[in-house]
Amino acid sequence: MKSKCEMTMREAEYPSLSHNALRVLEKRYLARDEEGRVTETPEALFRRVARTIAEVDRLYGADEAQVLETATRFEALMRSLRFLPNSPTLMNAGKPHAHPQYSACFVIPIEDDMRFIGNAVTAAMLIHKTGGGTGFSFSRLRPKGDLVRSSGGVASGPVSFMRIFDAATEQVKQGSTRRGANMGILRVDHPDILEFIPCKSQDGQIKNFNISVAVTDPFMEALERGDVYPLINPRTKEAEKTLPARQVWDLICESAWRNGDPGLFFIDRANAACPIRHIGEIESTNPCGEVELHPWDACNLGSISLERHPIRDSGTGRSGIDWLALRETVHTAVHFLDNVIDANDHPLPEINEMTRKSRRIGLGVMGFARMLFSLEIPYDSEAGLEMAAEVIGFIQSEGWKASEALAEKRGVYPAWKGSRHEIEGKRVRNAYVTCIAPTGTISMIADTSGGCEPEFSLVWHKHVLDGEDLPYVCDPFVKIAKEEGWWDEALMEKIQANHGSCRAVSGVPEKWQKVFATAHDISPEWHVRMQAAFQRFTDAAVSKTINLPAEATVDDVKQAYLLAYKLGCKGITVYRDGSRAGQVLNVGIAESKGSGFNSDSSDPSDAGPIFKRGELLELPDIVEEKRVRVRTHDGNAYIHIGFLNGRPAEIFAHPALGKYQGFIALACRLASTILRLGGSMEQVLEQFYKAHREYGDVSTPILALMKGIQQGMAHAGDPVTVSDRCPECGGSMRLQEGCMNCTACGFSRC
Repeated sequence: MKSKCEMTMREAEYPSLSHNALRVLEKRYLARDEEGRVTETPEALFRRVARTIAEVDRLYGADEAQVLETATRFEALMRSLRFLPNSPTLMNAGKPHAHPQYSACFVIPIEDDMRFIGNAVTAAMLIHKTGGGTGFSFSRLRPKGDLVRSSGGVASGPVSFMRIFDAATEQVKQGSTRRGANMGILRVDHPDILEFIPCKSQDGQIKNFNISVAVTDPFMEALERGDVYPLINPRTKEAEKTLPARQVWDLICESAWRNGDPGLFFIDRANAACPIRHIGEIESTNPCGEVELHPWDACNLGSISLERHPIRDSGTGRSGIDWLALRETVHTAVHFLDNVIDANDHPLPEINEMTRKSRRIGLGVMGFARMLFSLEIPYDSEAGLEMAAEVIGFIQSEGWKASEALAEKRGVYPAWKGSRHEIEGKRVRNAYVTCIAPTGTISMIADTSGGCEPEFSLVWHKHVLDGEDLPYVCDPFVKIAKEEGWWDEALMEKIQANHGSCRAVSGVPEKWQKVFATAHDISPEWHVRMQAAFQRFTDAAVSKTINLPAEATVDDVKQAYLLAYKLGCKGITVYRDGSRAGQVLNVGIAESKGSGFNSDSSDPSDAGPIFKRGELLELPDIVEEKRVRVRTHDGNAYIHIGFLNGRPAEIFAHPALGKYQGFIALACRLASTILRLGGSMEQVLEQFYKAHREYGDVSTPILALMKGIQQGMAHAGDPVTVSDRCPECGGSMRLQEGCMNCTACGFSRC
């Protein structure tokens, strides 16, 4: 006889993997023979990982039976999809011929010395080769133009060295399919800060970096006062000059508004919260910003699927969280992650030494948005914030209890002596326990939403083998709609037309419009507040994208950045819709005037011009126009889009695009011809984007042209996007949690 509270996950201890999860596993994780044929099943994958990581128990006195018992628990945890470790562990643990490197990301120190810089480049290449990402602080490098006594010359500055690291990353592919990811950080008080802030947008270089400004508390205080602050030469440790804090802040926010970079890293806050500050200062984070690391330290991450810990009251039918099951998951996951530290053999001895000294782990979550769906709680609500704090607070509390229990058996972490934990009398096994990381591919395996993010869309497209894109609808949404009797097939088309959102869609009850929130339904303020709610009970930091609509202003970015600082976040990244080439997954079809043309339309109410494919439409002397100013390295360029009856029919551009003016004129003429022959603006942008990706010498003018077109179309009420196609399967990629991820096969550019 079942109890009143019935756990759905225990009714199916090993849930079947979704079709999408199986594709991801086959493409990226399952072992293959020398001919490239898959040689293991998902069950075998979980078994090899569990047994490899459980073997570490022998180091602490376990016998064969005890190791087997641990392996059984680890395997059950992964097979139930309640918890999954980060991708390198799943990919490499126990796999023949794989490097026993199971961590996701690292921080490599850079000193102001050419030999040290060269060694750092080599270290990064070795790490990228084994599947890891790297973070760097360039703040110790002397500024551009500074004296170099050994040669009698002058320094080229941090940004020039970032280009060297970027070029090295470009040459080292991970698994022959992708390049490594980097984080580049510069302190706000470095003399080259004004060159660093826009470095990714000026010349199309530094493509393999996310960048963040390490913002100090004194800078934020000067900003609040409207005062100047000093720039410190890292070589002399003396102030060189001062800058108005407002000037630097405006440049940061304007650049982030344009293309999402730079983010902010509140460096003083990260160091103040660090329990092992006695071993050194933290200067950088990993590529997605959720783990602030000491030099040579690494991320050892895993995530709990909150969607897999529900409990349903058979009396009331209401859902809740099974706290007992969640507690069990946390304790087993902490044991697993602590074992990974010893199982690891990193490509550099310095990393092995530091990771075993700090024994830092990062236990996080995925499926938070799906959990809110089941609890009938809107993401952007006070109840949503309270649930976030409650669940991550519970995980943090139980995580530390698990770490204390391990310390009783295995001893405290080596850097414990002199740490805050020693001062407070807490004997723990790990310096850090929780962090909220991106969960791009592992959340696809678990068939749930990513990290602490809202669902990106309720409808998306999957790219299938014959080249067709098929629409899919979020399963929990369909389930509720069918249970309550308001589902019909037309709903999917309505949601597609509403950019993947059900808000303001007729036929969807108001309650569920609020509950099934998507990323662009949620205001920037609520995004930041949710990040802050998770940060309150997270030892490291929180990886989250603060989504802004296309029409957001620079002031909106400023408000988001200020709110993040005020609410205690350790960092923040914003992304304004349409502000980057390689726009995220196109989740719907705009209910608009039409960015493309249908030559087969027979609707007499269609007020548009008659565009027929293959027949060049002649334009009248006067057409409506949207003019967009785009700032470039050569000055202001002006992109003009001509509309005929609300549809784009012409593109041309004015200076300044310097030496590219002739090329731009030709590109605009050909693009206009495509439009007047019945083609779509999406087709135009797709060709521009391909040229940008394949021909670096014209990347800068093409990006300026694309940016102007996307902004002009958005202001005309007809936003268009261009999908970044996955190099592995051809599926659409989307930006979430700071990474471009393929929604079909799990490929990631991070």
